[in-house]
Amino acid sequence: MKATVVLNASAGLVLGSEATATVSRVREAFERARLEAEVLATGQEAFPATVARAAASDADVVVLGGGDGTLSAGAAVLAGGPKPLGILPLGTLNHFAKDVGIPLDLDGAVETIEGGRVTEVDVGEVNGRIFLNNSSVGLYPSAVAHREELRLRHGGGKWPAMFTACWEAFRRFPLLDVIMQVEDRAVALTTPFIFVGNNRYDMRLFALGTRTSLQDGVLSVYLTRNTGRAGLLRLAFRALLGRLEQDCDFRSLALAGVEIRSRRRSLRVSLDGEVVRMASPLRYVIRPRALRVLAPALHPAPAGA
Repeated sequence: MKATVVLNASAGLVLGSEATATVSRVREAFERARLEAEVLATGQEAFPATVARAAASDADVVVLGGGDGTLSAGAAVLAGGPKPLGILPLGTLNHFAKDVGIPLDLDGAVETIEGGRVTEVDVGEVNGRIFLNNSSVGLYPSAVAHREELRLRHGGGKWPAMFTACWEAFRRFPLLDVIMQVEDRAVALTTPFIFVGNNRYDMRLFALGTRTSLQDGVLSVYLTRNTGRAGLLRLAFRALLGRLEQDCDFRSLALAGVEIRSRRRSLRVSLDGEVVRMASPLRYVIRPRALRVLAPALHPAPAGA
């Protein structure tokens, strides 16, 4: 097997010595596995074009190293094509890698690339943009945008800035007035957030935020009525107890597609943790089994495989 490995040097790596050290670690891991690999480190702007060249090369697999945002950007290039995706979970949270069953250590991830099986998984899409985990409008993208503003003004780490940004978003408590349309039915909503997941998310206490399948061909849509700050705190407490879906103000739906319309010309939208502005309406669809991924051979196959 021949692999082309693309590392996003903007995703948690410092361009320079740290990026060079990471490239060396990755090369050594592939050498230990006796896999032929070309390892490339590139900046964020050049990342999609580098992945596209890797997909068009004679490599058997395109391996992406980084976090969820990096994998999402690469999946946008690879989805619908024949070349499988190999994953090196080099990010902070690595949600998609965990749900696929990829080992979080570097050698284990490379072993999965060498001896894994190709499985086809669903991806979500909104207005032509791919997401692997989830997308949302409302509180979360507002908090992330404010976090980046704080870091630009004051510097500092991501998590302290995120804590401050979340507190500010909670204090301001911006609300969305939208119309959510599913097929021929439209419902007007005032809500602090709408969360759209690629397949169903587990709401149980010790599995909260995980997915047991990436092949069910559905979007999971989660939202709440405008219950104010106290109601949102109650939902957060119920989530910690694994009882979120028992709350009368919480709604969860499984859909193949949904349209979200707003009187605003554009909305902030999060895509796997990255925030962009998108023109209204937002048209969400599921793309069943659009992405080929190398998963562990012994990892239980997703339902329907």
